[in-house]
Amino acid sequence: MRVPLSRIAHTRSGDKGDTCNVGVIAWEDRFYPILLREVTAERVKAHFGALVEGPVERYELPNLGALNFLLHGALGGGGTVSLRTDAQGKTFGAALLNLSIEIGPGELPGV
Repeated sequence: MRVPLSRIAHTRSGDKGDTCNVGVIAWEDRFYPILLREVTAERVKAHFGALVEGPVERYELPNLGALNFLLHGALGGGGTVSLRTDAQGKTFGAALLNLSIEIGPGELPGV
């Protein structure tokens, strides 16, 4: 069954220059393995399409039940030079929560 990422995680995002930083944090420890499996750098890059011009890096933080993504070339040059609506990357986290992920039987209560 496919569900939005928001069912198992929340996000925080920000920026540094032209790089957007998105942290994806599992709501419960038992959801972290699903994040590892479903939320890859390749899927994140594909989800944002042309908005992310450079590579996407993924860092695993098992002690926090979280993943951290760096989206290079995602902010149109950065806050001081970009004409994008979100040149500081604050909405990238919210947008990532719409990523469709696969949930297996028993991985999510009520599903």
